[in-house]
Parts: sequence; structure tokens; C-alpha cells
Amino acid sequence: MSAAVPANRVPVIGLAGSIGAGKSEVGRLLAEAGCLVSDSDALAREVLGEPETVRTLSAWWGPGILDPAGRIDRSAVARIVFADPDARRRLEAFVHPRIHARREASFAAAPAGTPALVIDAPLLFESGLDRSCDHVVFVEADRATRLRRVRESRGWEEGELSRREASQWPLDRKRDLADSVLVNDADLASLRTKVLTLLGRILAATGEAAAVRQHRPPDPSQSRDE
Repeated sequence: MSAAVPANRVPVIGLAGSIGAGKSEVGRLLAEAGCLVSDSDALAREVLGEPETVRTLSAWWGPGILDPAGRIDRSAVARIVFADPDARRRLEAFVHPRIHARREASFAAAPAGTPALVIDAPLLFESGLDRSCDHVVFVEADRATRLRRVRESRGWEEGELSRREASQWPLDRKRDLADSVLVNDADLASLRTKVLTLLGRILAATGEAAAVRQHRPPDPSQSRDE
């Protein structure tokens, strides 16, 4: 986090945030701006759809985690892992390396001219992904707004939101660890302006850091006679 970016390397931006704050919407706007966004939730759905994953998880937790079509029922898995920290760690140890491999492959294939690579991950800090980022943005909104959003989009009530939040690091801790805080409490036009402004600042700062290293005069203490 806040690491210096080597010259000619595309900076990596991490997105963290409170549940329902609109982190995925920020990612979508960054993609609109030309960034390559790796959506960890989307990658997790891909992994959960693989036959190997279906076989492994049903062996662990039984056929009750499968829907009538034989696919992983994410709600059933969520009920298990959010009630049992050991089960959650077991799932993450299986899924996360597979997500990481997909993310690395997509980043390696980023088109020339991509301004930034973006990691959108609910557990950015918890999984240590922040250490792979040059700049971490924490997206937040007040609790009432977030509760309204998750009711509308996911059908959750307050108890479910609280249960999910309790399984993650405290919001204050994430906010303090982030490099920037982006408040998403207005309309889409306002959010787009904030995102583009912040992206410009990040690119300017990382570009300047690279330029300083590239053009820094030699350190006399490191010189030697030829």
C-alpha cells in the first residue's frame, strides 16, 4: 500500500469498503475509465462453478449445498461458513488461490495503455491483497444507506448485514489502513466525478514516484572506480 511504482509498470489500485457502500459501482466506473478491473466476487462464482469445486465442497458439507441442477448453492454455503470460522477458513484456502491465478492471468494480459489495474475484493485487507496494491481506496456510505441498498439488491435485513460485517475486520480499521476514502452517498453522476478525480490523483502520484526513481542522480556512496 502506498508503494513506489517502478517506471513502466501499471499501478495497482485496491478497492475495499463497507458492505453496501457501492464498491462494485466504483469498480465499474474505473473500468469505464479504461482500467482493468478484477472482480473477486465474479471470479469466485467462476471457481464455484467448476466441477472440482462442486465435488470438493459437496464432499465436505454434503449434497445440501447443491441446488436442484447440481450446482453450488452460494446461500447454503454462506450459511455454513458465516456460522463456522473454521469452515470459512477452509473454503478460503481452497478458493482464494484459484481466484488469484485468474486475476494474475488477466492482469498479465492487460492491453497496452491500460492506466491502472484494479483489485475489487471484499476481503482485500483480510486476505493480504492490500500488500499487492500501490494505492487502496476505501469506499463508504452511512449505515442507513447501506442497509437500504442491500435490502433492495440482496434481500438482506439488518441482522444479515450485521452478521456479515462481524465476519470482517472492523470498518474503522480498514478505513485507517486505506490511502484514500471515497464517500458514496449521492447520485451516480456525483460518484463518477469523485472516481475520475481520485483516479487522476492516483495516476499523477504514482507517475511522479516512478519518474523520481527513474531520474534520481546516482548516490555517491554507491559509486565505485571502474
